[in-house]
Amino acid sequence: MIHPTRRAALALGVAAPLAAGVAIAAPGLWLFAAAWLGAVLAAFSVDVVALLSRRALVVELRAPAALHVGESEVATLVLRGRRPADVEALVDVAGPARPLTPTFVVADDAPIAEAPFVIRTTRRGMVRLERVWLRADGPLRMAARTESRKLGVAVAVAPNIAAVKREALAFAAADAPLGAKPQIEKGSGTEFEALRDYAAGLDRRAIDWKHSARHGKLVCKEFQTERNHQVVLALDTGHLMGQPVDGVPKLDRACTALLLLGYASLKSGDRVGFCAFDARMRAFLAPHGNLKMLARLQRAAAAVDYSLQETNFTLALTELGGRLTRRSLIVVATDFVDTVTATLMVENIGQLAQKHLVVFLTFANTALHRHFLAAVESVRDVSRAVVAHDLLRERQAVLSRLSRLGVLCVEAPTERLGSELVNRYLAIKARDLI
Repeated sequence: MIHPTRRAALALGVAAPLAAGVAIAAPGLWLFAAAWLGAVLAAFSVDVVALLSRRALVVELRAPAALHVGESEVATLVLRGRRPADVEALVDVAGPARPLTPTFVVADDAPIAEAPFVIRTTRRGMVRLERVWLRADGPLRMAARTESRKLGVAVAVAPNIAAVKREALAFAAADAPLGAKPQIEKGSGTEFEALRDYAAGLDRRAIDWKHSARHGKLVCKEFQTERNHQVVLALDTGHLMGQPVDGVPKLDRACTALLLLGYASLKSGDRVGFCAFDARMRAFLAPHGNLKMLARLQRAAAAVDYSLQETNFTLALTELGGRLTRRSLIVVATDFVDTVTATLMVENIGQLAQKHLVVFLTFANTALHRHFLAAVESVRDVSRAVVAHDLLRERQAVLSRLSRLGVLCVEAPTERLGSELVNRYLAIKARDLI
């Protein structure tokens, strides 16, 4: 569709009062007003002809194979054929994403123009890039052509593996700042690794007296970190986990943290499993111990849907405990509101901790801290601070009760959730708690 631009509208708006004024003040000069109007119409006609002669335009879209929750991904719009120098493009996006409108300028003689634009997803699902709208001005900017082209591209939104990769690279960089080096795991576990000559400063309890008598000198044992432990990632998918934090649902934030722990555990030689539950068990993967398991974990997490049901901790955690035949490290990622709603959760996690080592992973409520620490300027601010203080105190009571039951609690803001969880896992490994 070809239509006048704002410049043409302004030009015509000036021509009408100008013609009326000339006709009143100097009737003999009415031809000048008519000439102005004719010039505007002539310029508009030139633009229309130029736009009609450039209709052979091919539009393509290069989209990523997959999008990740909370990440900004780049797609590229490709234009081929004859076109005006300035082209504005808007892509219709349906689904859980927020696109940025691409506006780009290309040379008129360029055979191919590429316009990258950013898509930021807000939750898992399917993003559909259905149609692109193109707007081009004529050479005199008096007429513009607007048209749409069908794209029909659909891209799945997966759990945030990109953040997992970044965190994993950060851990690797911290371990080897001067380049690649082998991982040293001696001395922190109880699994025998080798014998060595005793030296001042070593633990005397590690001296092997039998081999010392045989060799005629003091020798001691070296130990290495145990491997092949079972780590189970338990994800709550109930309605509380569907609430957004900084624009991304808690469920997806927890997925990213758990996948990061799964990567670290697999790299350490442990076996990793996965389960998801709300009113019942939604998914279960038995623990396995190779890096190919990370892809299975990603697919299992991607298949977990958002739920509006209340979480049944009694049914889910009892079933999980029945499926595990050996002591495991179980990470339960969930959230709660107050002590009343958390009663059954605490009781069932406590029963699970009698046989297994349980890590309770939850989100620090930064909004409550912000209201509690905000400056008081009115009665409403006072009431908000009091309510925030009461809720924070109840959250702390729940965490304290879990700690008394032998559960290790990790409460962190969303940006530090994965790193805090991995640090707690490394501390558990170093202290041989599993």
